[in-house]
Amino acid sequence: MTSEPEDLNILEVVMPRSHLATACAALIVLAPMLGACTGADTPTTTPSAGTGSSVGPSGESGPQPGFELLRFSNPTSVDNRWFPLRPGTQFVYEGETVEDGRTTEHRVVSTVTDLVKVIAGVPNVVVWDRDFAGDELVEAEIAFFAQADDGDIWRFGEYPEAYEAGELVETPAWIHGIKDAQAGLFMMASPKVSADSYAQGWGPEVDWSDRAIVQDTGQEACVRAGCYSDVLITDEFSLDEPGAHQLKYYAPEVGNIQVGWTGDDPTQETLELVEIVQLSEADMAEVREEAMKLEEQAYVNSKEVYGRTTPMTPAE
Repeated sequence: MTSEPEDLNILEVVMPRSHLATACAALIVLAPMLGACTGADTPTTTPSAGTGSSVGPSGESGPQPGFELLRFSNPTSVDNRWFPLRPGTQFVYEGETVEDGRTTEHRVVSTVTDLVKVIAGVPNVVVWDRDFAGDELVEAEIAFFAQADDGDIWRFGEYPEAYEAGELVETPAWIHGIKDAQAGLFMMASPKVSADSYAQGWGPEVDWSDRAIVQDTGQEACVRAGCYSDVLITDEFSLDEPGAHQLKYYAPEVGNIQVGWTGDDPTQETLELVEIVQLSEADMAEVREEAMKLEEQAYVNSKEVYGRTTPMTPAE
């Protein structure tokens, strides 16, 4: 597959750099631009068999096989080309989503903390995400990622909190090794276009069954943070939302730069990277405090799952 489906819905506008928001309390670092969008023909790729990972495809349901064969010698040094996790980096996204038939502006702030959480003996990088609808916080989450020796990144679980009118409404946590949950393949080191899907995690107690395929490579995309070439596109879907597909765009040495949708997706979420901020030491101290507050709530609200884990600690 070398082209986007006809019914693809993404943010296709190209905005000038002058619209890039300015951070007041932190240094803004524009992501590396490995090639501007020049209007040249879009590069094409030739589909190839396999997933590009040492772990084979797992069909359309269930956990990703092969996890027990992996080694995690230095799992918190996440330098995967498509999803590098450098502590102190904060990504700001803006876009729209549909809720109850109404289109709502929303903003996602994703921060790579300098905290580590050990899950099943494997140290994980902690990412703290917040999702705002207008000025209202509607979801907060801590998620856990580790890089295997082959360069693949695995997601070991998450603790999300969803809010309505400021009130906590659900906390569907899943953690590898607890209640049949298993880590999933989040990002391959060398992704190749394939129809084979892979499990990004498996949390049967909370119906977490996200999967993905590599839809395209070598593409170009422009967002408010800049223009990028050699972009990777993945198509994510889950068993509990048949027909709904979320498209994610990853730029080399940057990570996720854009989110779109296709198919029967009721939320029709779109996001684009607006800015990348390198946080100061003072900012990071605040991030640690807030992320650890969220974990304290996790121990209260998810005793049977999160309550069976060891606390996060600052990276050494």
